[in-house]
Amino acid sequence: MDNVSKTNRSRIMARVKSSNNKSTELAFIEILRSEHIVGWRRNYPLYGKPDFVFPKRRVAIFIDGCFWHCCPKHCRMPTTNRKYWETKIHRNAKRDLFVTRKLKKDGWIVIRFWEHDLKGGSAATRKKNKMKQIIQQSD
Repeated sequence: MDNVSKTNRSRIMARVKSSNNKSTELAFIEILRSEHIVGWRRNYPLYGKPDFVFPKRRVAIFIDGCFWHCCPKHCRMPTTNRKYWETKIHRNAKRDLFVTRKLKKDGWIVIRFWEHDLKGGSAATRKKNKMKQIIQQSD
């Protein structure tokens, strides 16, 4: 049982800000390095806060966590406080769609990887090859 009021809990949680998902970002950095892909930046000041940006190519890359961004394969809603989590996670997915549309409208190429894509498989290979092709087109 939570001994903090609902209002105070909301205020506390609103002050918690994420700052990188270290394991997925490190896995992606390893992919970039193993493929000898250069020109990327982290913490680049761009709308939507992409995880990786190739400024010269105008490519923004997001690594979306399966839980937080509503992966159709892996997102499992908690059984407790289900309505809260459904609202929160679906709002995240809606924001992702808005960010993607805005960046594309502004002339950016947006590539989104699911967290599970970094573990390999055919979908991951296709996305990785697409990313390499886009980034190397202007070389």
